[in-house]
Amino acid sequence: MDKVVSSAAEALEGLDDGMTMTVGGFGLAGIPTVLIKEVLARGTRDLQVVSNNMGVDGAGLGLLLAERRIRRAIASYVGENKEFARQYLAGELEVELTPQGTLAEKMRSAGAGIPAFWTPTGVGSQVSEGGMPWRYDSEGNVVEESPPKETREYTVRGVTRDYVLEDSIFADFGLVRAARGDRHGNLVFNRSARNFNPLCAMAAQVAVAEVEELVEPGELDPDEIHLPGIYVQRVVALTPEQAADKDIEKRTTRPRPDGSSDQTQEA
Repeated sequence: MDKVVSSAAEALEGLDDGMTMTVGGFGLAGIPTVLIKEVLARGTRDLQVVSNNMGVDGAGLGLLLAERRIRRAIASYVGENKEFARQYLAGELEVELTPQGTLAEKMRSAGAGIPAFWTPTGVGSQVSEGGMPWRYDSEGNVVEESPPKETREYTVRGVTRDYVLEDSIFADFGLVRAARGDRHGNLVFNRSARNFNPLCAMAAQVAVAEVEELVEPGELDPDEIHLPGIYVQRVVALTPEQAADKDIEKRTTRPRPDGSSDQTQEA
C-alpha cells in the first residue's frame, strides 16, 4: 500500500514516447512542476497531452512545447502561450479544442469506467458537426479537421433537445500536484488547485502525484480527502524548496498608500 517513490525519475518509469498524458492545473495554478521538468529531462517526445491549457511561455507545459515534445494537445484554452499558438497555426502541433466542462467530464467518466457520454454542450456547432481545425499546414490551410459526432434526441424533465456523444479520455499517465497526501495516495488539493487535478488522476492508468506535504496513513481526516488513493499509483514527496517554488502567471501593481513606490500583488 505504500506508494511513495524516491524520486520523480522513478515515478515516471514506463512513460514512453507517443503516450497520452493528462496534466493537472489551471494556468500555472496547481501544476505538477517537478514532474513536468522530469518529463523534459527524460527526453520523452511525441506525447499527446490532455490539459486545460498548455501553460505559458517558459513555464509549465510551455517547457515541453518549447522543446517540441508534444505532438498533439487536447485542451480547452490556447491563450497565454504564444509558442502554443504559433506551433498550432504553423502546422507543427495538432490541437483538439474541447469545451472546458466537456473536457473535465471526459476525464471524470474515464475514471468511472464510462467509455462515452451524452451532453448538450456543442450541439449545433463545429463541436458536434465537425470541421474544427485540428491541424494546419505551413501555409495556413486546414489539413485535418474534427469529424462529425453522433447526436441523439433526449427528453429530460419534459424538455426535448439534441445531445452529442463524447468519448471519454483514457490516459497512460496522469501528472498531478497536491497540497497534502499520505503514503496510500489519498490526496488533498489547495483551493483552486482542486480544478483538473483529481480528474487527471482518475483518467490515467498510472497516476503520479507530487505532494507538498507527505503525511502518514490516518493523519488525513477522511472528510477532507479530495481524491482517494485508489486512483493514485505513485507519490513523490517534494522538498520544502520544491513545494515553495510556484510561478505566478500574472502580476498587477498599484501605488503604495504613501505613493513611494509600486506594490506587486499576485493576480
